[in-house]
Amino acid sequence: MNLRDIHTPVMLDRCVELLAPALERPGAVLVDATLGMGGHSEAFLDRFPGIHLIGLDRDTDALRIAGERLAPFGDRVTLVHTVYDGIAEAVRGAGVSAVDGILFDLGVSSLQLDVADRGFAYAQDAPLDMRMDQTAGTTAADIVATYGEGDLRRIFERYGEEKLAARYARAIIAARAEAPIERSGRLVEILVAATPHAVQRSGHPAKRVFQALRIEVNRELSVLERAVPAALDTLAVGGRIVVLSYQSLEDRLVKREFAAASASTAPRGLPVELPEHAPRFRLLVKGAELATEEERAVNPRATPVRLRAAERLREAR
Repeated sequence: MNLRDIHTPVMLDRCVELLAPALERPGAVLVDATLGMGGHSEAFLDRFPGIHLIGLDRDTDALRIAGERLAPFGDRVTLVHTVYDGIAEAVRGAGVSAVDGILFDLGVSSLQLDVADRGFAYAQDAPLDMRMDQTAGTTAADIVATYGEGDLRRIFERYGEEKLAARYARAIIAARAEAPIERSGRLVEILVAATPHAVQRSGHPAKRVFQALRIEVNRELSVLERAVPAALDTLAVGGRIVVLSYQSLEDRLVKREFAAASASTAPRGLPVELPEHAPRFRLLVKGAELATEEERAVNPRATPVRLRAAERLREAR
């Protein structure tokens, strides 16, 4: 398997540009909080020969592959099996008090999408798993088999922003009464059959439901809600963070956390802002940046990405 053929790091040059001022400092430490197969990390280790990388991933297959890919960098690399809301513990475990750069690439990795038996892709028939960490946790099949109609509707609406959530929940309940739904192909059949033909022309019926199941299986939004504040607290003064989000729910959460961290906490009407009220961070990009047209043409997985970045200005008081 040639990793470079199946894994093109998204917005790599822009990530390097934004993180460079922090990573050029002597002894800089970079945390790749979503290591995947190590594409971003390899590029950073190449371009910044003085940095130490702490790479996090919950997927043991990804850690193994990334470990092989990054082996030439020797003791400049520390890999940790953890979900990214464990960033503070992982950094402390590596003997580091604060880091200079943090990267979150929140997209589902090429490994998870392209390996059929992981069950992430609605275009490939496979066991309904969808766990990023296959050593623990509830599978998508478990959710489809045990959640009530109301809970299925809730996750389809909330995590998939699916307008036909109620219809799909009813269809799943009816189908599982006849036989267990254990494979992605069977679930796709159920969703397609429940979708009006006019709606099918606007996109694949399974896309948003599969997204919702994946988020529920891996608790992605609750993990991210804990991870972003923890990451901000882990940065040294002058340290920088870049987050790549792939759907609106993630991006809104990141936007909210960055906005709070970059806002003054001074009470309204205070004539002079006291140092303890000054913003802890400054935003490095205006709004959310998109990948260029050229990159989207070459790497379609960059199409939905939204990039946000911030720099730490001061210690907490």
